[in-house]
Amino acid sequence: MKKALLTASLATLLSAPVMADTVAGLYVGGQGWQTDTSGSFADTNSLANFNFDDETNTAFYVAVEHPLPLIPNLKVNHTSLDSQGKTTLQSDFTFNGTTYLAETGVSTLSDITTTDFILYYELFDNDLVSFDVGLNGKYVDGMLTVSPIAAEEESAVEGSREFSGVVPMVYSRVQVGLPFTGLAAYAEGSYLSIDDHKLSDFQVAVTYAFIDSLAVDMTVQVGYRRVNIDIEDLDNVYADLEYDGAFAGLEIHF
Repeated sequence: MKKALLTASLATLLSAPVMADTVAGLYVGGQGWQTDTSGSFADTNSLANFNFDDETNTAFYVAVEHPLPLIPNLKVNHTSLDSQGKTTLQSDFTFNGTTYLAETGVSTLSDITTTDFILYYELFDNDLVSFDVGLNGKYVDGMLTVSPIAAEEESAVEGSREFSGVVPMVYSRVQVGLPFTGLAAYAEGSYLSIDDHKLSDFQVAVTYAFIDSLAVDMTVQVGYRRVNIDIEDLDNVYADLEYDGAFAGLEIHF
């Protein structure tokens, strides 16, 4: 009888963290991201390298988790990837029907947003470790612009290209926590390499829960994120752009 009671007590203690995390919850978060941008783009496969200034971009997300079996959880993440800069072309460059001659100074604008629609399952979920895996439909929507710096340039015509598309990706996230401290660390990412498109989106961060109550949890995040967009002929746009840098964020869990 004593052995049975002891076994039941241990089972209850071990399952308590898991059961606590299976209650339906809403996560809302935002991040400010200091972005270093590098790369090239064109409307043919002859890409030109451009210089970009550092920018502060943002990301906002919402996630809904529930205890229903077989039905995946949902996370939506919207990220801005805005960059601009000035470059002296090393060779002739044609974009949107306009040719910019070598040694021409041009301004470039990369106005891109991505929206991730993630369906995922929690394979493990407790105070020590959690592990999620799923699929991500990343919607990429952007416009690339090239224009001469000086109005007196011979080819003083601005060229712009808009593009958009949904790219399927594999998603995963792992988090390790230190119980009773409020501290945790996580790594989260999506990746795809299919046909001529290669996209990746990874971030790692340390978090601290400074409010932990029955009504609401609030957590600060400090980490590093890198996004690579390598696309071939997406709406007649070719690009190999990388965005990376440190970020800070806040997450609220209801």
